[in-house]
Amino acid sequence: MKLALFTDTYFPQVNGVSRTLGRLTTYMDRQHVDYMLFAPDCQSDEDLFSSNIHRFTSMGFFLYPECRIALPKLTTIRKQLQGFNPDLLHIATPFNIGMSGVHYGKKLDIPMVASYHTNFDDYLKHYYLEWLSPFVWKYLMWFHQPFSSIFVPSIDTKKRLTHKGFDNLKLWRRGVDCDHYTPARKNASIRDHYNIKERYILLFVSRLAPEKNLETLQKIMWALPEEIKRQTRWLVVGDGPAMPQFKENLPGNVTFTGYRQGSELAELYATADLFVFPSATETFGNVALEALASGTPVIAARAGGLTDVVAGERNGIFCSPYKENDYTAAITRLLLDETERKMMGYEGRRYALTQSWDATFGRLIEDYETTIGTKKIAQYA
Repeated sequence: MKLALFTDTYFPQVNGVSRTLGRLTTYMDRQHVDYMLFAPDCQSDEDLFSSNIHRFTSMGFFLYPECRIALPKLTTIRKQLQGFNPDLLHIATPFNIGMSGVHYGKKLDIPMVASYHTNFDDYLKHYYLEWLSPFVWKYLMWFHQPFSSIFVPSIDTKKRLTHKGFDNLKLWRRGVDCDHYTPARKNASIRDHYNIKERYILLFVSRLAPEKNLETLQKIMWALPEEIKRQTRWLVVGDGPAMPQFKENLPGNVTFTGYRQGSELAELYATADLFVFPSATETFGNVALEALASGTPVIAARAGGLTDVVAGERNGIFCSPYKENDYTAAITRLLLDETERKMMGYEGRRYALTQSWDATFGRLIEDYETTIGTKKIAQYA
């Protein structure tokens, strides 16, 4: 099988889409799947000598300064595709590079699949652009028409798109590396490094943007009972356009770490007592699954893809997305009940062990092969 993957976000950009696609290409490297990837340029020489990764000049997107809008060279794409002769195109994003992939998939009669990663409709609300919603859905419906399958990360996303009239939807859930994210990564030196004197650590890991429900997170931080607040240190891991505004009005027990990855991120997950995640726009919620793999219970918004990851009252607690008192009650309950907190951490780890990346990517490759086989049967019928 030869696969051509088109995406408008990829390493070293930091978001759920780029991280998932990075893991997918790593998996295909290990499994010797022949692929070619088209993506925006980057300020890194990480793939300088990778003949199967093709980058294009890009510019910052006004809603997402970390994300890039590429200016693909269509003649280059056509030349590369004709030389590579792929069996299948996977279009991961509905922007410039994704559009280029669709164009040549139709022109060269190559079967195509897509993956849906972002609840754009929810994002618009947080940027006061709700008026664009009908146009965005109309565009997304048009864009996704040519695909044999549209892979979605959660049941909630599948229901949402079905309601909007999308067809050929298939689940492609996310996985987690349980060797990397593990309770064994717990590290007491984290407390020394961040000068944490408090008894408990509450963790939030995310790109800092309005759609992550930072306003509610801010309210949660202030609304905790004074006795709990005195014993608690918040660690906020990440960066993003909302950082300056978010930092303006916070209690004194909040520490920002910036972006963290690798072993340091895994240690933060494992060392925290609770992972608090009020975002209501997630199509899946990779960070919640990473916390569970680390043995850390999750207190999350009952919304979006998080409902596929967190099992309420087993490995975490669900809260009404915008009601800070729900979160403060859940935090207080678990911090004061060590036995329940440990049991939820155990259940989270046990669940995460069933959600390996290899299993999820293996099923995706099988779906790729089915699509290719169906196309060949149609050609010879």
